[in-house]
Order: sequence, then structure tokens, then C-alpha cells
Amino acid sequence: MDRFDPAIRRAFLAAVVVWAALLFVAPPLTHAGTAFLNAVALTVYASASAICHQRPERSFYLLGVQMPVCARCTGIYVGAAMAAMVAALTSVPGRWPAWTIALASAVPSLATLIYEWTTGDMPSNWIRAVSGAPMGAVVSWLVINHSGAAAPPVRRSKVE
Repeated sequence: MDRFDPAIRRAFLAAVVVWAALLFVAPPLTHAGTAFLNAVALTVYASASAICHQRPERSFYLLGVQMPVCARCTGIYVGAAMAAMVAALTSVPGRWPAWTIALASAVPSLATLIYEWTTGDMPSNWIRAVSGAPMGAVVSWLVINHSGAAAPPVRRSKVE
């Protein structure tokens, strides 16, 4: 697996950066006027519908067109792309177990959910986007920095 590690990291980096970019490119493509560009936009929106509720009141708009994902998902994907680029260029060793870091990254989103459920007020889309960014960033960082981690050795018992 180690010999494929750089390729896996590059593929992940490319995927998260391209996906984040497509989220911002798709709305203008809906007005592009060519069948190919409209098909690209439709593909992005259809793909996004499988992973996001796409509620209009919880989404950003570009050029008067709703983005393919809600504000929180936008924050997650932008955070993932930014962290993947930084992680690919640097190597920061983790001091805490990965699950601890991942759990901590969910705290801002959980806080907005608890606020919404207890007050009935919906936080602004910018707050939702910013609260989602740490989750995306941490997941990218974990994938980039731990994709080459060696698996623990398999313990074999002696058979006599």
C-alpha cells in the first residue's frame, strides 16, 4: 500500500478541490446555454442531492441561482479542500487520537443545531457554513496525513 500512497493522496486532493470548485461553478453553468455545460451543472446538482437536503432557505445563491448544497455543506467542502491543500504541502504530526480530533471538529455544528432546536431560530447561512468548515478540514487532514499510516502488525500464534 505504501507505494500507492502518493497517488491516493493526490487523487483525494484533486477530488476535494474539484468538488468544492464545482459547487461554485455549477450555478453560473445553469445559464451557460450549451447542452454540455447544462449537463455538467445538472450532474453536480443531482450528485449533491444525494448528500444534501438542498433547502433553499439554508443555501447560498450565486447570480440568483441556489448553490448545489446548503450553507453547512458548502462550509464542509470548502474546509475540506483548503485543509487538503495545506495538508498536502505540510506534515503536521497529530498529538491526539484521530477520533478525538474528528469529534471536536463536530462541536461547532452541534452547537448550531442545539441552538436552533432550543430557540427555534435558524442561524444565518454564514454561521452554518463556518460551523461546518472544521469537519471538512479535519476529515481532509486525517485522510491526507493518515492514508499512508502502516497497519498494525498481525499477531500470529504459534501452532505446535
